[in-house]
Amino acid sequence: MTSLRTKLRQLPTHSGPFPFAPPTPTTLPATPTAAFRSWLSDAIAHEIIEPHAMTLSTVDNNSTGQGQPDARVLILKDLDEARGWQFAIRGDGPKATQLDGNPNVALTFYWAELGRQVRIRGLAVRLSAEEEEADWEQRPRASKVAAAASRQSQVLGSLEELRGSVERFTTTTTSTTSAEDTPRPSWRVYAVSPDVVEFWQRSADRLHQRVRFRRDDGNGEGEEGWVKELLWP
Repeated sequence: MTSLRTKLRQLPTHSGPFPFAPPTPTTLPATPTAAFRSWLSDAIAHEIIEPHAMTLSTVDNNSTGQGQPDARVLILKDLDEARGWQFAIRGDGPKATQLDGNPNVALTFYWAELGRQVRIRGLAVRLSAEEEEADWEQRPRASKVAAAASRQSQVLGSLEELRGSVERFTTTTTSTTSAEDTPRPSWRVYAVSPDVVEFWQRSADRLHQRVRFRRDDGNGEGEEGWVKELLWP
């Protein structure tokens, strides 16, 4: 019988060709947010499925998991030059607890069909109550009901229990999408202010290209507050 290790080593990797020229410090925009917007636009234009999906990595800080990393896939909600990459979560779940204990996070975007990855490291900063309310109001009704009916990460007795909770919320609220119609759970929106952002692009010859943005330390070597560096693969 073929071992799993052998099967994994025999799996093909996406070796191209890829549609874009290798990125360099001179070809990427001056700031990581501008560069990311360009790459995200490319992913959308190439009809990548869920191009705004990202992995949020945090660090556990409870008594049984001190310092243990944790990761899950979320959806990018917004991006602006001043505050960074935004995401929304429940305020009473594990992610919020971990962020309360350690707001240092990492985000990872991966577009396999384009051979591209973006890694972001920075500080997660909670946005205002008004922005959190606005994010909740803009969510589709089905998404609101699912969030309100859930007791996130608690032990679930059965799928019937979950469906029953959703049905109760569905029947007790109207079909409109205003925030008043569906009880809002504890809800938070964060923005990740970046310290380091790396753009990686796969190459068929395995000489993959990496460009790192890091904040200028004040010596004036960067442009618009950022230093761009080419890294060994």
